[in-house]
Amino acid sequence: MQEQPILVETQGRVGLIRLNRPQQMNALDDALMDALGAALLAFDANAEIGAIVITGNAKAFAAGADIAAMADWSYMDVFQGDFITRNWETIRRVRKPVIAAVAGFAMGGGCELAMACDLIVAAESARFALPEIKLAMLPGAGGTQRLPRAIGKAKAMDMCLTGRMLDAAEADRYGLVSRVVPDESLLSDTLDLATRMAGFSLPALMAIKESVNRAWEASLTEGIGFERRQLHARFASEDAHEGMHAFLAKRKPEFRHR
Repeated sequence: MQEQPILVETQGRVGLIRLNRPQQMNALDDALMDALGAALLAFDANAEIGAIVITGNAKAFAAGADIAAMADWSYMDVFQGDFITRNWETIRRVRKPVIAAVAGFAMGGGCELAMACDLIVAAESARFALPEIKLAMLPGAGGTQRLPRAIGKAKAMDMCLTGRMLDAAEADRYGLVSRVVPDESLLSDTLDLATRMAGFSLPALMAIKESVNRAWEASLTEGIGFERRQLHARFASEDAHEGMHAFLAKRKPEFRHR
């Protein structure tokens, strides 16, 4: 019986998705990406979930796209099949915070999947690379676009043009990851982070995520205007008034995610 390409569970208000192709180092094929997209959308639609974690295993977050599946594809195969756009881009539709918990290799498409998340928590064993140049290919799931925004043009050019691999410490120093933790506590630390995040007001989390993402794609003037409208909208939120009154009363807020 074929293994499920992902494993899904919930822990409190956190949805956990494990990439589950260990024999293939979690190589990302269509079946896995279809299942991942469906799980992300299901958690996003679930009012009981406030944050989502994607992880792999100790050896690999994901070793990249499944080369064995695509080696003989033609241009028309990928064009008519809408390769990458059809299912890899689903994560962009998720409004709740998504955290990548990365141990071992995050190569090619695996690195791109991690970068598509809102935060990356890296184990000390994590390794990041975009080695597509070695196959006469290029990163095609956002790698050439998200990487320069994360670490700057010079470092991104170095990684993309040479296939250079970053260890966790370099990735942290360059700003690719949010934090580095010991391997043995990667999942527990990430779930603790996600649980803390999911305890905040969900509408506020979603507004912050949308505002920060807008900064990547808009001018400063447009971004400031968008942020200001989001701030004004908080005054229509029950949670915002609860948060402010709880602060004044020196008590813990009781958010209703409204």
